[in-house]
Parts: sequence; structure tokens; C-alpha cells
Amino acid sequence: MLLELCVRNLALIEKADVEFHSGLNVLTGETGAGKSILIDSINMALGAKASKDRIRYGADYGYVELIFSVEDEKKCEKLKEMGLEMGPDGQLIITRKIYPQRNVIRINDETCTLQKLRNITAILIDIHGQHEHQSLMSSTNYLEILDVYAGQKALQCKQKIAKYYREYKAVCERLSESMDEHMRVREKEILEYEIQEISQANIRPGEEDELATKFQRLKNANRIQDALAQALQAISQDYISEAEKKVNLVSVYDEQIADIEQQLRDISNLIDESMRSMEDYIAQAEYDEGEFLQVQERLDFIRHIQSKYGIDTDEIGALLEKKEIRLAYLNDYDLEKERELEEKERLEQELEVLSNQMHDYRIDTAKKLIVSITEELRDLNFLGVQFDIQVTRLKNYTLTGNDTIEFLISTNPGQPLKPLKDVASGGELSRMMLALKTVLASVDEVDTLIFDEIDSGISGRTAQKVSEKLVRIGKQRQVICISHLPQIAAMADYHYHIVKETDGVSTKTEITEVLGDEIVAELARLLGGSEITQAVLDTAGEMKKLADKKKIELI
Repeated sequence: MLLELCVRNLALIEKADVEFHSGLNVLTGETGAGKSILIDSINMALGAKASKDRIRYGADYGYVELIFSVEDEKKCEKLKEMGLEMGPDGQLIITRKIYPQRNVIRINDETCTLQKLRNITAILIDIHGQHEHQSLMSSTNYLEILDVYAGQKALQCKQKIAKYYREYKAVCERLSESMDEHMRVREKEILEYEIQEISQANIRPGEEDELATKFQRLKNANRIQDALAQALQAISQDYISEAEKKVNLVSVYDEQIADIEQQLRDISNLIDESMRSMEDYIAQAEYDEGEFLQVQERLDFIRHIQSKYGIDTDEIGALLEKKEIRLAYLNDYDLEKERELEEKERLEQELEVLSNQMHDYRIDTAKKLIVSITEELRDLNFLGVQFDIQVTRLKNYTLTGNDTIEFLISTNPGQPLKPLKDVASGGELSRMMLALKTVLASVDEVDTLIFDEIDSGISGRTAQKVSEKLVRIGKQRQVICISHLPQIAAMADYHYHIVKETDGVSTKTEITEVLGDEIVAELARLLGGSEITQAVLDTAGEMKKLADKKKIELI
């Protein structure tokens, strides 16, 4: 659920903080007050394109923040799979800073890519604006809608189809890589040579680093010996021992001097130990040209193998195993090809059984969905509507089976059914989307639905029905709706007013929650426009009372 929206310096919004709640949240305001800016801000936080032109004039950057509460265990698990750990309070905080030249996105205070942001927010919130209902124009979306409504068994069947289909495609790709005898013999010869070369190289993990260290030591052996000899000469003059003796003569007079004497004794012992170490190193570090050339040759060979095969020494074992598997496959090519054909046939049988099962699920679900959506559409004043879902078999398998889905509709009696995308107007598509969301509210996993003026082009009884649908969805999901209709505003559980203010120098948009008598005043404004009389106020008050009564009935 979306708990809070914070916006800074975006378009006309200088500062806006809105706390949302469960149920139906409605935002109203005059045309041009900034309602679209609010939706744009949310969209930007969800991963939409963020133009520098949206930064408020005079500001260095724009900023938007969304705070979600995620309590559902399945969602938390999905977010964890996406690499996102939820905090102990179950909150997820998304922030986006829009600078003229770049954007900075953070989720729970960790930087995030745009694609990851979009993947995460897709399971949290669903926005339906004046153009988002265009999703009803795609048959791919019809398939997803039908499968969601089909339930858990259908989902499990669909997941199995996807698994077997990927295996099937992999087998088909391997079989497509057919080769003649000459090609096979040539590849075998190359593999045999490479396997022999890698095996005989006998390169150990980490060997290159060991040899590189040894090479540097041998290469600089003379320089090392000279430096250590000079160091021995510099400290062999025994100045520290002489200093210790001098301090010893007076240490009895002061404890602090006794401490200094002990420090000098410790330094002397440490120097003696360092000298012995240097003497031992000099004795052992004689330059051996034969060993140097041997190390150099081995190091050059290892680096040649690395460069030739494009790998690090730690990857040589895996490369060798991969080439041995490929060689074994080529040696038994005819037998392997026969096995692949058998595997392809087995997977085709699995896909046929599962696709038939998925097809049956879709046919049964389509029948139920047709009835439910038709009822919802008629309730939204599509009085003579006919609605149908066409499930057609394809010849080839896909990740989802072998069905294609089409939504068909006739909005006027006597007219034939035609594809929804070909006959529905924008307003009809908006109501169609609302009908779908009403039907799918119980199975849709997204907690928050935002409707941006989905009531566009309607009024009267239809507007009342739309408001009732929004309330019903709000019983199961959080609904945020931007509206210009008093019928919808009156049904709000929480009502917010968006207003544009100017002081003659600058213009800004303010958002406040409407409470008490202010609700009736805002309903009156929506009803009566600029001139609000007592009669309009009385009508608004009556409308609110009737709306509250209707909401109780809808429970």
C-alpha cells in the first residue's frame, strides 16, 4: 500500500506531502491546478521518463519520494528474489532526484537501476490514466488477464509449460546445428589438439600469481641484495647500543629515564633480529639465471594460454571440461542426435498434454469471466452490451501454451461482435478497464490502483455507477482516483484538494486533505462551478449523506 507521496520542485509543485490510506482516496481540483503533475510525479518515481523540463523554474533539481508498506509474505519473497531486503518495519522507500543532466534512484537508501525500479514497482502499484487503458488493445494482455483469473492451478500449469518450452527450444537449437562429416572431423581435430594442449600445460589455480611474484624477486635479486647490504652497514655501527649504555648510567635517578632505557633495549633487540633476517635473506637470495629463465618461460607460456582461450588460470579446469564434453558429443554424434530427437518428441508430448490442459482452463475461465464482465458492464450503463472471449489454438507452442485470446464486444443491440480494440471509444475503454478491475480485485496481486480521470466523458447515472465500482474495489485494494465528478468525490473515504495559487510573482500547486464541512464545500464547487449558492451547498450536503449511506450498503 502507498503510504506517503513527497514531491519537491517538480513543475508547479514546490513542496507537497500527501499521506494516503486504505480504501478510496479521491483527489479533486480545478482544471490546470496540477492534478496531472501529481500523477506524473508518481510515474517518475515508478520509473517513467523524467525530463529536466519538469524541474521547477529556479530549482537545482526535482525530487519525488514514495513510501510503501509491504506486509504480504509472497510480495516480500518476490522482492527478496529481486535483491531487495525489506526493513523490520516492512516499509519500502523509493526516491528519485532529477537533475538537468542525470537522475539518482534509490530504494531503501541503496542506488538502483531504472530497470530494477520498474520491475519492483510493477508488483506494488498499477496506474490507469487517460491513456493506460490502451493496454486493453493488446491480445497479449488479454491472455494475462484470463490466466490471472483462472487461479493457482492454471498458473502452475503455465509455469510447467514455460519450463518444458525452454527445454524444447534448446533441443531444437541443438538439432538445428547439424553438420556434415567433414565439419565434424575438423572440429574433433581442433578439440583434440586443444584438450591435449590444455592438459599438458598442467596449469594450477593461482600459479600465475605465484610465478609473477617469483619473477619480480629474481629479476631484481641484485638490487635487493645491494639494498639489504647497505641497510646492514648503516645499522651495524651500533649507535643504539652506545646510546643504551649512556642512558643506563643515569637511569637510577629517574623512573622516566629507566623507561627510556628499556625502550632503547627493545629497539636494539628488534634491530638485531632485523639484521639476522637480512643476513639470512642475502645468503639465500643469490641470483640464479637458469631459474630466472625457467620462471620467465613458464610465465610466458601460461599467459599465452590465457590469451589464446580468453580465460583466467582459475577458469582453465571448467574450459577443459566443456571441451571434453563437446568432444564426447561429437564422437557419439549419431547416437546423441538420436537421443536429442527422442527428447524433442518427449517434450512435444509434454507440451501437448499441458497445453491442452491450459486450453481447458482458459475455456472454463473465459465462460465465467464473460458472465462477470458482462454484469459489470451493464451495471456501468452498457445496457445492450454483448461481451465474449475467443480462445483460439495456434499451430506452434509458445511460453504460454498454444492459445491466442481476443476480447470481442458489441455495445449496441443488433450489432455483431467485433474485437474490442476495433470498436471501443476511449470512454468505453475506461469503463471496460474499471469493469475488469472490479472483477479481478479479488485475485489481482497489486495492492494499489491509481485511476487518473477514468471518469472522463461520463456523468449522471453512469458516474454514480463508476463511483460505486471504485468503492467496491477499495474494499479489497487501495484506490487513488483523480476525478472531476462530485459523484465520485462524495464516495471518497479520504478526499484531497489540489489548488493552484499565485502571489503575482510565482505560481505553485498545493495539496491538502479536505475534512468536515470542507468536503461539502468542495462538492459544491464541483457541482456549481464558480458561483456557489446555498441551494448548491444544500445539494452537496445531501449528496454526501446519500453517498455515505450507499457506501454502507456496498459493504
